[in-house]
Amino acid sequence: MDISSIRKDYSLKSLDINNVNKDPFQQFSAWFQEAIDSKVLEVNAMTLSTLGKDGFPNGRIVLLKDVDYGFVFFTNYSSEKGEELAACPKASLTFFWPELERQVRIMGRVEKVSDELSDEYYFSRPVGSQIGAWASPQSKKIGSREVLNEKQAEFEGLFQREKITRPPHWGGYRILPKRLEFWQGRPSRLHDRIMFEKNESGSWTISRLAP
Repeated sequence: MDISSIRKDYSLKSLDINNVNKDPFQQFSAWFQEAIDSKVLEVNAMTLSTLGKDGFPNGRIVLLKDVDYGFVFFTNYSSEKGEELAACPKASLTFFWPELERQVRIMGRVEKVSDELSDEYYFSRPVGSQIGAWASPQSKKIGSREVLNEKQAEFEGLFQREKITRPPHWGGYRILPKRLEFWQGRPSRLHDRIMFEKNESGSWTISRLAP
């Protein structure tokens, strides 16, 4: 297999600094809607990168669930990512939509969302997923799949007798961006890269980056 020969030339669209929305959230919303309209597979999938306790960056795919004044996802607070965010509440997100030859990178501080927002999303999930949040000791080593099956059965029985509640170790995080980069693939690897950086005043500076 000759991996070095794998390549694709991008030519679908362009991105001009004079045409982007001056509000990066509005620019993201426009691109996200285009991705939805283009039927991008797993359109809200994003790579969440955190800083591991060993100093190494650590990435995994999570799902975007809301955009307000930040980018919101939900998970187990006791998971590896949760422990890393507790130690270093900074993270980056990366979206890649190959059907549109686009990428978005976001960096910023992280905060937990309110209990009310976590409750609202938790109870909108299928019951099986609600129980799964109780059953899985996310990121912890387990002996076999049977451990999960037994825990699932245990909580299914419990919540047949009692009203289901949101686990205290499960909820949402919000990435508060300080920098966003919109990347549009172009021919000959001369891609368009437009970066938004947040100033101390809260306004945004827009720059073009070399590919």
